[in-house]
Amino acid sequence: MSATATTARVDWNLIWAQRGFRYFFLAMFVSLFGSGMNFAGVSWYILASTHSTLKVSLQVIVVTLPGLLVPFLGGVLIDRLDRRYLGVLLDFARGLAVLATAFIAWRGHLGLWHLYAMTLITGTGSAMYWATVNALVQEVIPPSQFTGANAAVLVGVQSGMLIAGALVGFIYDSAGIAGILAIDGLTYFVSALCLYQMRRGYLSPRTKQRYPREYSEATEATAEALESGGNPEIAEAGLSLAVYADLKEGFAYLRQQPAVRALGVTHSIMMASVVSANVVLVALVNDILHAGARGLGFLEAGWAAGAIAGGLIASQLSQKLRLILYVAAIVGLATGHLVIPFVSFLIGAVAMQALFGMCRALAGVVAQSSIMSIVPRHFMGRTQSAMAILTTILQLLMSFALGWIAQRVSIIAGFSLLAMMYGGASFFAARARQLLIRA
Repeated sequence: MSATATTARVDWNLIWAQRGFRYFFLAMFVSLFGSGMNFAGVSWYILASTHSTLKVSLQVIVVTLPGLLVPFLGGVLIDRLDRRYLGVLLDFARGLAVLATAFIAWRGHLGLWHLYAMTLITGTGSAMYWATVNALVQEVIPPSQFTGANAAVLVGVQSGMLIAGALVGFIYDSAGIAGILAIDGLTYFVSALCLYQMRRGYLSPRTKQRYPREYSEATEATAEALESGGNPEIAEAGLSLAVYADLKEGFAYLRQQPAVRALGVTHSIMMASVVSANVVLVALVNDILHAGARGLGFLEAGWAAGAIAGGLIASQLSQKLRLILYVAAIVGLATGHLVIPFVSFLIGAVAMQALFGMCRALAGVVAQSSIMSIVPRHFMGRTQSAMAILTTILQLLMSFALGWIAQRVSIIAGFSLLAMMYGGASFFAARARQLLIRA
């Protein structure tokens, strides 16, 4: 691991001076503002319409399901195509799907299947999008500032979530689900414009390599020769060979990197738990807090405020202290989720959510900056996609389990299951810290 990349003092002026990063920050802010309103609004609409946490869990499952398949090809594409153009295309596709659903809702013909179909499309795009943009950060920021860049990105993301959480309940009460979806759809196009403004021209991740042995040059040359042949069947065979070679090489790289695996498993468990927790969170608001859509918005805003604070704190710590707090933060998530279902007043629940947001942000910044410091640029897409696949599997299992347990057993049992997941993440976090210290 590069010591420079992880221990250098964060220089905010240097980070913000990068034109590409400024536009990237704005893209993440508007994208998460819209997505945060969408996720909270749709979850509340489904629960209010059906009074079923299983139906809410189905929404989470549908948005997650594409992550089982898409990242296999997505990781290869991210390491072959211009990541900026790929992000723009994914934003456009998702924006059109959400606006079409908003129009259906405005006309008064919205059914649950429309929401599930929209969620499937946006989930398919998101399965590739977040791996794409995480890899894109590596292209526009000096290696010595990876920690600060990840913290800044997280601040942008959570600032969008903070404002969305503060407004979603009020907008839902006045404009309904149609207004929520319309705002989300428009934010995708703003995000696409910001990504497009990051730089000019086409840039392949494979140009100007710093690591000449990141992939087999012989296999690549053979694949390119086959792809350029006049026979379409031979060209297709060449492309298949290149994709297969990239996949095989990506898995071989991960087998040789125990620290990356430990960081990736920890991050995947944490992300799966964060997203699937929405299933029991809406039930907490409805059944225990009795706070309505506005109460859910306050909880989302509390989470985002804590995450902003956690990101800023992580950027100012020494590498040794970051790794200690990395483990402590995930242990805190495990402990906190055992307690929160017993908090029956809104202010206390918001405070707990703020603590969860801070712990998640701190752990996320440390994990992503460490991975960026270890993984060569031409493997980043495949590494992020491998993490996304594991996250998806865990998220599908957790979403269904939480919905069933919360409805058939109790909300307390659902939060206890989340605590167990974070307990498992704590074990892998401790392992990752041990390996990083040795390196």
